[in-house]
Amino acid sequence: MQPRDFSLYGAVDLSARQAAAQRRQQAAQSPQSQSGAGGSAGAADGVVIDVTEETFNTDVVERSRATPVIMDLWAEWCGPCKQLSPVLEKLAAEAGGQWILAKVDVDANPQLSAALQVQSIPMVVAVIGGQLVDGFLGALPEAQVRQWIGQVLAVAEKMGLQLAGDGASEDAPDEQAQAGIPGAVGAPAGAPGGYGAGAPGIPPAYAEARTAMERGDLDGAAQAFEQELAANPADPVAKTGLAQVNLIRRVSSYDQAKVRREAAERPGDVAAQAKVADLELAHGRAEEAFDRLLGVVRRTSGEERDQARAHLVSLFELLPPNDPQVKKARSALSALLF
Repeated sequence: MQPRDFSLYGAVDLSARQAAAQRRQQAAQSPQSQSGAGGSAGAADGVVIDVTEETFNTDVVERSRATPVIMDLWAEWCGPCKQLSPVLEKLAAEAGGQWILAKVDVDANPQLSAALQVQSIPMVVAVIGGQLVDGFLGALPEAQVRQWIGQVLAVAEKMGLQLAGDGASEDAPDEQAQAGIPGAVGAPAGAPGGYGAGAPGIPPAYAEARTAMERGDLDGAAQAFEQELAANPADPVAKTGLAQVNLIRRVSSYDQAKVRREAAERPGDVAAQAKVADLELAHGRAEEAFDRLLGVVRRTSGEERDQARAHLVSLFELLPPNDPQVKKARSALSALLF
């Protein structure tokens, strides 16, 4: 497998770089420097490191070929970052070197942020064997973060990395590790967000879709999967890949704050609720997304109910058919409809 191109382009915001440097200097002089969003509580034993554009290739890409690296993209002004960063640092310390936490101040590293297509923070992604693996946005509870890390370690083992210690990846359900959705890791080989594009035996459409995704061409990725489905209508990877691309296309067009506000103000608006469900699923909260749309089905009738049902069913395609969350939601939907 060829690692994703992490080359950095664009202008450097020197004022942000200088401000971040001043914050780091102040933090180093402060007795409380080991707490807060930018602190590196585990830095002393090397499991938590600060990464810059200059050190990224060495500290992240190259290091990930032996040890999984989880990146915490944060900023001083970000409140949720201050909730999530200590959780990640705690889990990194507990892991004892099974993975490395690399902290990136997005204000100080604008080129790196652009290369990683950072749109909101906190943002967490993993790098394994030089490959970028999907992560999540927002300050998730510790239990969900721990589960996601378990999935990352499971993928690392499948890629042949020898992890320090053992048993750390047992928390990762194999079904979710294969989900291939934003916020999940270990997508089916060749799916956008998966790690197997270009591997021997992979249909060319998968590689084409992955390449299109990496250059930001969502339409091209969708077309590649559609062509594969035209030739092989039952291809589960192409179905999941196309559903994922369509979700990303929708979510990328949303003004998230506006979407959430409209959904809160108009609980009976099918379109508004469907958009928030998209956001919830994209952030890895499948059960919340499903429950939201089931509620809409329960409250509506006629054409509106059918619209809610159809959107819910389309979201099911982003997870494996035997995923327990899908099974539960399908059962609830059937009870509402029949």
